[in-house]
Amino acid sequence: MNRTIVSDSGQRASLRVHAADNVRVALKDLPVGSEIDDDGRRIRLAAPVRHKHKFSLRALAAGDPVVMYGVTVGRATRAIAEGESLTTDNLEHSTNTTPPSGHRDHWDAPDVDAFQGQTFEGYHRPDGRVGTANIWLVVPLVFCENRNIEVLRQSVADALGDDPYRDYKRMARELLHGRMESNDEATATTAPPFPNVDGVRFLTHSLGCGGTDDDAQALCQLLAGYICHPNVAGATVLSLGCQKAQIELLQTAIAERAPQGLRPVHYLEQQASASEEALIREALSTIFDGLTEANRITRAPAPLSELTIGVECGGSDGFSGLSANPLVGAVIDRLVALGGSGILSEFPELCGVEHELLARCRDERVAERFTTLMDAYQHHAAAVGANFSMNPSPGNIRDGLITDAMKSAGAAKKGGDSPVVDVLDYTQPLHRKGLNLLCTPGNDVESTTALVGTGANLVMFTTGLGTPTGNPIAPVLKISSNSELASRMPDVIDFDAGPIIRGDAEIGELANDLLRLCIDTASGRYRARAVRLAQHDFIPWKRGVSL
Repeated sequence: MNRTIVSDSGQRASLRVHAADNVRVALKDLPVGSEIDDDGRRIRLAAPVRHKHKFSLRALAAGDPVVMYGVTVGRATRAIAEGESLTTDNLEHSTNTTPPSGHRDHWDAPDVDAFQGQTFEGYHRPDGRVGTANIWLVVPLVFCENRNIEVLRQSVADALGDDPYRDYKRMARELLHGRMESNDEATATTAPPFPNVDGVRFLTHSLGCGGTDDDAQALCQLLAGYICHPNVAGATVLSLGCQKAQIELLQTAIAERAPQGLRPVHYLEQQASASEEALIREALSTIFDGLTEANRITRAPAPLSELTIGVECGGSDGFSGLSANPLVGAVIDRLVALGGSGILSEFPELCGVEHELLARCRDERVAERFTTLMDAYQHHAAAVGANFSMNPSPGNIRDGLITDAMKSAGAAKKGGDSPVVDVLDYTQPLHRKGLNLLCTPGNDVESTTALVGTGANLVMFTTGLGTPTGNPIAPVLKISSNSELASRMPDVIDFDAGPIIRGDAEIGELANDLLRLCIDTASGRYRARAVRLAQHDFIPWKRGVSL
């Protein structure tokens, strides 16, 4: 990225991201009348500009394009004076649809000598894949079983002494009684019964019946992605019996991913059980038997090429595209250079940079696949009166992301610069090492759920406003775009990209540090904040219009 960093009066006050840009980003609150040096030109601000927001470097007429990151991110809806702040009142979504001149499969890979030969401590599965965690999974095929899933969750947590909300429950009792909790619970820590297992995870959802055949098929494909995930040792599946998502549908989806059937999966049907008690007893037996088997697996060295990192953003701000997102992209570039894989999703947040991604596709087939899926998504949205331009949330806009194209130009930086080796539709498993694109909505949890279902065994999640999103089976690392957030939400944030904004660190330097944190997380030496908070978010995408 061609970057011009400007210092005003000895302080880093604003930034032009790319030489072709006709806007700058305020890195701090700038009062009216401030003079900004832009490559020797002095620009006087016509009004105050809040930090994270953009201001024009020249006078723009109605209809003129606004360029940031070197791409069109909007269009002026009225005349904009030089030095005027960009807002929803003077800017609307617009993109450049110029087709790429060709495809490339060669790129300038970063120097990864420091990581050559390095390994992480992972769980080696019989199919050859390597997990970053060791989970027993309990899955409902239909929402009718959610209550039984909750019964199992509480029963297993009590039996294992592994209730993630134990402290909150004690807090509630103390507040209710207005006194310290009597010492009726053991406070001494005891050794966990299954030290090589990272836990039992219980999925719930609102699907499985009452929808279309395609809905049932998509749900079973997603659940199969979780059951066959390298972080999962085995699974217990609850079925009601009469629902649309039949056991046979899930079994077929699992067989497509794991034809050798090397992972234990137990199916229980409530309508075929003698009683609820019998169902719960049998389910508990499969869980504890499964934990006993999973506990025999221990971590062992694995090459970094076995890491597949999904990249996601949520609660983005005006700094996300300047710090956290390009930092994550630099980590993905390093991982790809080491033989590993990255997955970039959220198709509504790639709107406006399609031509750049098309130019990075390794061949025409991959490019056509991207165009087909992107067009189909946009046409489906248009059919119900929606548009990708509706993607930015009030929080995004308040913190400087005025249009979807502006948000997308920064969001796409999470994918780095390596060639796009494949484009996958929702629930499709990853097969090619390197950078993959995955068709998902922009909804944080729906997209993160899909990334893991496709095969990500670790997720890097950038945020500028703060969000606690996690996943039931894969660690989710939170990277803050600014240091104020990292200080305000230390229980949520794992890594601070704020030094990039302050000019205290370069992206390359922090990328090596973040990659080391990924390796430590994959090895179990670092527990992601979302894991510590038991933030086990799981929301399937019902293939409707979710932006």
